[in-house]
Amino acid sequence: MSNVTRLRHALPLGQDINAAVVTLDKAIADAVDAAKEAGLPQGLIVGLLHGHARAQTHHMVTQ
Repeated sequence: MSNVTRLRHALPLGQDINAAVVTLDKAIADAVDAAKEAGLPQGLIVGLLHGHARAQTHHMVTQ
């Protein structure tokens, strides 16, 4: 996990990191909105997001 940065140690964040966070947040929000419009149940959307978050956490911990 040597490549994981704790944000509290990296504050203030650089403009490139802030831009990436904003872009990621917008992409996630847009995807959730599209899924809702397509009629996916809210529980499925939450489950998918949780699954991806867990998978990414596992990947970071085992690297």
